[in-house]
Amino acid sequence: MADIKSGTNLLFLREDQLYEGMELLFFAYRDFTAECDTILNNYGFGRAHHRVIYFIARNPNISVAELLSILKITKQSLSRVLGQLIEDGYIKNQKCNTDKRRRLLRLTQKGDDLDNRLAGVHRKLLSEAYRKAGPDAVDGYRKVLLGIIDEVDRERFTNNK
Repeated sequence: MADIKSGTNLLFLREDQLYEGMELLFFAYRDFTAECDTILNNYGFGRAHHRVIYFIARNPNISVAELLSILKITKQSLSRVLGQLIEDGYIKNQKCNTDKRRRLLRLTQKGDDLDNRLAGVHRKLLSEAYRKAGPDAVDGYRKVLLGIIDEVDRERFTNNK
């Protein structure tokens, strides 16, 4: 179906339009992470710490294996970041009651406070952009993002809706 305003047939994008989309993603990611990077830097943390905090906050009592599956990073990388967050008191690591080999992760109050601060930055950016774009654009944006992520992760969102 053609976009009447721009005369663009959205089913057949030109190469320059695809490059523009890629460039917009790079700029959006830069601006989406900028303020959080500054906050994280004050704690001596980086984006990997942010991702770990984010996913543990949304999945309390997540196992290390489940977190590795979401983040798709090596055990060594996660171990370094997780070790620092546990040592600094942002994450609690406890044994699972049913399987003593499993370690379950959850945020401490300190971790929850940091997550709320970081998530607040992102909520503000997204809510403003969504409000300006309107509901049809928000739905379209969601579909584009779902089309980019791999099938396993896509199922996390399509099975819940």
